[in-house]
Amino acid sequence: MAGQAGDDEGVKGRRIRGLNAVERRARRREDLLDAGLELFSAQGFQDTSIEQICKRAFVGTKSFYEVFTGKEALYLALLDRIVVDVTGRLTSALDELDERGDRDESGAARALIRHFADAFVDDVRVARVTFGEGRAVTPLAEAHRRTNRRWAASFVETVWRRLGIATGPHAHAVAMGLIGGLFDIIADWLLDTGAGAGAGTGASTEADAARPADRAVLQDGLDRFYTVVSSGLGDS
Repeated sequence: MAGQAGDDEGVKGRRIRGLNAVERRARRREDLLDAGLELFSAQGFQDTSIEQICKRAFVGTKSFYEVFTGKEALYLALLDRIVVDVTGRLTSALDELDERGDRDESGAARALIRHFADAFVDDVRVARVTFGEGRAVTPLAEAHRRTNRRWAASFVETVWRRLGIATGPHAHAVAMGLIGGLFDIIADWLLDTGAGAGAGTGASTEADAARPADRAVLQDGLDRFYTVVSSGLGDS
């Protein structure tokens, strides 16, 4: 046991500012992701350099490459972090509905859509990086996005089952169309409202959150789209 403890300490290395080597690497990774969120949102993926990201994160270029293989790898990791956050929000909301025994299918679905929208507009930089001008347009990024959409569609099917919503034999295709539509509505909303323009110039502030009136417009659009799609769900 003593030998194992010594080996672990050797791997982790000495502590600097209270952090060992593993913890410092994890901190650098989060700092770089935060910098990527700010800069991709403010000036787009293509116009953001690794040097700019490192400067914003106060991380050396050498340390960057110890964490990520390149800018695209950082962007994909940022997408994954967003997916984890959205998943956590929706899973918690769904569990809460189960605990309350809420069987109002329409109301429950609207509540989940509200949580879905909030995940992207509480900090509009997240929406801009995922759907707007800040997104990466590369073959690997697009493949990653398609994978995330398929996962999201599967999550929607899980929600329908847990809420007891009747679906037809083509539920997965409908769920894929629903997710694509919801994502496109958010993308159009970003363009129509100019939400998040100028975000990323510093730490997250109230300017990075959507205005209440703009949020209401988005929520209404998402609700209406879901109502139309779900009205024929049992026949799909």
